[in-house]
Amino acid sequence: MDPSPRRERIFNVPGVVLALLIVLGVIHAVRDFILSEPQDLQVLLRFAFIPARYDTTLFITGTFPGGLGAEIWSFVSYAFLHGDWVHLGVNAAWLLAFGSPLARRFGALRLLAFFAVTAVAGAFAHLATHTGELVPMIGASASISGAMAAAMRFVFQPGGPLRLRWGETGNDHVAAISLGQALRDPRILVFLIVWLGVNLLFGLGGGTLIGEGQSVAWQAHVGGFFAGLLLFGLFDPKSPDTPPDDRAAA
Repeated sequence: MDPSPRRERIFNVPGVVLALLIVLGVIHAVRDFILSEPQDLQVLLRFAFIPARYDTTLFITGTFPGGLGAEIWSFVSYAFLHGDWVHLGVNAAWLLAFGSPLARRFGALRLLAFFAVTAVAGAFAHLATHTGELVPMIGASASISGAMAAAMRFVFQPGGPLRLRWGETGNDHVAAISLGQALRDPRILVFLIVWLGVNLLFGLGGGTLIGEGQSVAWQAHVGGFFAGLLLFGLFDPKSPDTPPDDRAAA
């Protein structure tokens, strides 16, 4: 018998997810409690994703703060800004739920790269459907939608986080199913249909974020989701049963 049994951590949040949550919270706290309204507007103009920034037919093209740099980094930086504390809190909850199993499976560096790539995909989807629009898009929802889609590739597998027997501990490193298998799995198809339906209802009905009155950028959600579903294999470790070295937990 082992004289020193392993002690279970009270919180099993991967370090990279905890770090992302802290960064998101600090950024919003600085904007909310420290910056003046004109200063916060400058933050939005430099770091939010604004489709009009890329429309060469408008006279305002090239006049946004940040210049060429902002045209590049805002494809990702918008994901670190949020409309209010409710918006941030909802995204933080979903990041904990879906980012945590991905972080334990991918490792820190892969998760951060995945977060960035799905943010870019969401921004492109938004740009394609909001050409020339001046309203800034902010929020990590596209990346979190990508995490949801990626998690669907393994969480339903036997022994996975959502397929446990009584007393079992979920394994985030079970073998993932292929994209073709995922698109034939009734559970994933139901999830996909419901998720797309909710986003379409928001889009067609002009749904808004609770407490903020901002339109939901549902096209960005869809872009991030399908990027996560399709690109999962590029980020998944080759040996899914072997935990990555950098899966720090706090």
